[in-house]
Amino acid sequence: MLILCLDTSAIASAALLTGEGEVLAEFATEDTRSHAEVLAPAIRDLLAAGGTAPADLDALVVGVGPGPFTGLRAGIATARTLAFAWGKPLHGMMSLDALAFDAALDAWRSGVDEFLVATDARRREVYWARYQSTGGTAHLIDGPHVGAAGELPQLPAYGAGAGLYDGVLPAVPAFAAAQPTAAALGRAAVVPLTRGLPLPDPAPLYLRESDAKVPGPRKRAL
Repeated sequence: MLILCLDTSAIASAALLTGEGEVLAEFATEDTRSHAEVLAPAIRDLLAAGGTAPADLDALVVGVGPGPFTGLRAGIATARTLAFAWGKPLHGMMSLDALAFDAALDAWRSGVDEFLVATDARRREVYWARYQSTGGTAHLIDGPHVGAAGELPQLPAYGAGAGLYDGVLPAVPAFAAAQPTAAALGRAAVVPLTRGLPLPDPAPLYLRESDAKVPGPRKRAL
């Protein structure tokens, strides 16, 4: 099995993985404002680096957020377009699960049963979810949500959202700059995909209304 994964909930990233979770090639950029420009060329180069043609793929997985409207839309629209053009199944997966996949093993080694993952939601807020670590595997307990860092449960917090508010949240230092990546998202998706378990539809989790509003009717001039 070959899986192409995309995530633009924070940074723009893409990865090509096998059904065993081996990452054959990956791309990630720290720029959070050029998703639409860099993603398609990156996917082209990614497939070329892996010696893979679109026909070789078995499925696509895209991170559905939560994340800012513009960046998240760029990744999901790209994934939907490629899946349609290539005739491949497309699955969604919550982007915070990518952070949780890497965090769960650290939490288990540290003797932590429950933890948070958080990414920057701007406006002095974070996107977050609560997980349980069972033998190093993450299980979602609550979320996703968006809110002020000071309102979150006081649990070990993983991710760049926690790092931004260190002192308010008990951020885990080694993960204080961590962002969701397509490679981690793919590793988290491999088990349900290979077992034939259902994954969510690729519908975006914005958690907020768009800042762009449809203009109202013009006021009559008297």
